Amino acid sequence: MNVVIINDYAYVNGGAGQVALSSAMALAEHNVKITLFSAVGPVAPELLDKANLRIICTNQCDILNEPNRIKAIAQGLWNTKAAKILADTLDCLDPNDTIIHVHSWTKALSSSIVPVAINKKFKVVCTLHDYFVACPNGGFFDYKNNEICRRQPLSFKCWCNNCDSRNIIQKQWRLIRQYIQKGFGCIPSEIKHFITISDFSRNILKPYVGLEVKTYTVPNPIDVKKREPVAVDQNKSFVAVGRISKEKGPFLFGEAARQAECAAAYIGDGVCKSELSAQYPQTTVTGWVNRQEVYSLLQKARVLVFASLCPETQGIVVMESAAMGIPAIVPDTCGAREMVINGVTGLWFQGGNISDLVKKMKLLQDDSMVQKMGLASYHAYWENPFTMDRHINSLLSVYEQILA
Repeated sequence: MNVVIINDYAYVNGGAGQVALSSAMALAEHNVKITLFSAVGPVAPELLDKANLRIICTNQCDILNEPNRIKAIAQGLWNTKAAKILADTLDCLDPNDTIIHVHSWTKALSSSIVPVAINKKFKVVCTLHDYFVACPNGGFFDYKNNEICRRQPLSFKCWCNNCDSRNIIQKQWRLIRQYIQKGFGCIPSEIKHFITISDFSRNILKPYVGLEVKTYTVPNPIDVKKREPVAVDQNKSFVAVGRISKEKGPFLFGEAARQAECAAAYIGDGVCKSELSAQYPQTTVTGWVNRQEVYSLLQKARVLVFASLCPETQGIVVMESAAMGIPAIVPDTCGAREMVINGVTGLWFQGGNISDLVKKMKLLQDDSMVQKMGLASYHAYWENPFTMDRHINSLLSVYEQILA
């Protein structure tokens, strides 16, 4: 079996990239012949000199960092260079024994890569890490009003609403890109197989990808070694992890911690870091740290608070915390709720509702309750852990079904 993994970047730049690259290496170790096709380098060192793993990088900038803005605009709409190189790559492979697995394309590759595979009769599967197959800004989120967007994508109301995180010109460009993607790019109409990472995101996207397509749920893997559960009842700090930007709910978290009068820490960085620190000086902000340091800091956590305002497709940190025995408080408006058994391994709160979040944080100030939920989350996770082996076995099963 051959698998061509398509990802904008040849290095890890986020959750989708982490899954794409780590699964590429793991599949190669399972004697699957892998081609990683990307646009933006440098190639991650851990990918080099791996058996069964070939890397093809078009050596382009992503559209945000391309200094020639005219070139960036054109590349984002239709990356001709990437399409040509992919066509040459596929000419050496057999469509009857090859899967094209798309992870990301909107930052550099563009939708131009999909019709290349479709026209050459290759079977394509796409992992829906976000909502770009349907929504122009990829999030079903109104970044100007900081709220979930319920407008129909590409509708008149969608055209008239400036929901983009930058400006109205960027929104109009995204709309044009979405029309090109939907038409010439064959996304999602000509892709017959999709991998979703939660039932939550699958239910949102099903009407847009088509009721007749085949969807498979394959949760993202995490890399946490099994150790003794964290003694959360001995810890004081309620902790948030991730990018510090408005849509991730840092101010909701900071204000809730202030009202609940509890210790708080934010492991992460972002455009709102200084504002968060100034507005809520009692909240410790660490800045970016590596993965192992995140785990070390989580050892001091009492509860993980996942306060995102977006309809997140999953939320890996909730699983990582559960694996360590740390209960989580999550909004009921995103995929993270599927990783918390409400009232057992953590608590749900009404998404965006400060009063409800404060209430739930106060509940978990009780030592007996937080200890009970921490142990429950630990045991629930390790009964069926989201390991890389489990992820790869699920992927291989999906590939075999598609090829059959």
